Amino acid sequence: MKKIVTNADAAISDIQHGATIMLGGFGLCGIPENCISALVKKGVNNLTCISNNAGVDDFGLGLLLKTRQIKKMISSYVGENAEFERQLLCGELEVDLVPQGTLATRIQMAGMGIPAFYTPAGYGTEIATGKEVRVFDGKPHLMEYALHADFAIVKAWKGDYLGNLLFRKTTRNFSTSMAKAGTVTIAEVEHLVEPGELDPDQIHVAGIYVHRIFQGKNYEKRIERKTTRIIESNK
Repeated sequence: MKKIVTNADAAISDIQHGATIMLGGFGLCGIPENCISALVKKGVNNLTCISNNAGVDDFGLGLLLKTRQIKKMISSYVGENAEFERQLLCGELEVDLVPQGTLATRIQMAGMGIPAFYTPAGYGTEIATGKEVRVFDGKPHLMEYALHADFAIVKAWKGDYLGNLLFRKTTRNFSTSMAKAGTVTIAEVEHLVEPGELDPDQIHVAGIYVHRIFQGKNYEKRIERKTTRIIESNK
């Protein structure tokens, strides 16, 4: 199976209106910048996007929110995006806020083929509305379903032609689980290498999970906030 595609446009070419898409990253760390830009250009809409956060106003998923291409967000942290807030408060965007650990586990369960699990997180809050509750060791737990997607899009540091992926430091975040939870997994990488160049003991996602891979370009690698302080001299 040929997995290499030429660029982001080719990688997302069959994503249609109404698709459910997982996008890796944490804050602005390790997000698939090229594929997000390609989705904006393609103009697909009514998307359901699963991501830990919703980017910022002019970067990451914020670009898809700005063009009104997202119908629903399934996320954990959304505090850095004013456009997200505006659409939510105006009733223009469906939002499913999920505790971060629950979100990560729902994705992991999908990759493992486990349909549902129980967690105490969220019991007694609005999150529990309509969910099955069972008591284990005297403590109430909510039943949460595994979270699948039509497409999972991740960004890795290195990848080979077979689809094996290596992430750098904290860019692993949600991406390693998402890569296993999509019907089709797309990986953009900073460095595309020949099979055998990656140390097998360091591979984070095996190529069997990846359907398309390409070498990205022009990564901005933004951070959400740059904080500095003046250190006063003791003199």
